[in-house]
Amino acid sequence: MIALIDYGIGNLQAFLNLYQRLHIPVTMATTAADIEQATKLILPGVGHFDHAMQLFNASEMKDTVVRRVTEDGVPILGICVGMQMLANSSEEGSEPGLGWIPGRVKAFKEVLAGKNLPLPHMGWNDVTATPEAALFKQFEPADTRFYFLHSYYFEPEATENCMGRCDYGLLFSCAVNKDNVYGVQFHPEKSHHFGELLLKNFAEL
Repeated sequence: MIALIDYGIGNLQAFLNLYQRLHIPVTMATTAADIEQATKLILPGVGHFDHAMQLFNASEMKDTVVRRVTEDGVPILGICVGMQMLANSSEEGSEPGLGWIPGRVKAFKEVLAGKNLPLPHMGWNDVTATPEAALFKQFEPADTRFYFLHSYYFEPEATENCMGRCDYGLLFSCAVNKDNVYGVQFHPEKSHHFGELLLKNFAEL
């Protein structure tokens, strides 16, 4: 059973609809008991890093999520700000991240100065995935396109934790992985059949 972590932020209904259409068992998790029953977890996120971390930290599910991921090895997929929460910290705020994939979330603003590229990075863009990346199984290299909406990007400390890159004024990590922890900066729930295949791959890990 995939549990969508409902801590008050993120477009959970879109994920629910997608998995139900694929006939993959899914539920909204609002309590620690829901997390205990899950075999996989999805951590969505939108908006400001600190706001997302504060809501998650205040939820009754936080401690159970941490234990199930770090001790039980339950796979978790962070999406958009949910991916950024996997890092140690973010330039967008002062709250510490979960630190499950060592790295820092950085702002595009200075990097894009003088490059005539708008912020946020919004719309469809190509992703170059590492060949062995489990989330990108069965993807054709020329057809890996996803929908983005963000002004900050995840820079992992170790290059081996990057499993997908995107070019927007710089080549940045848009998909990361360490052990049972996965994250994507783009929105698979808004990425048509590309996102559907990625979420199906996560369900089949």
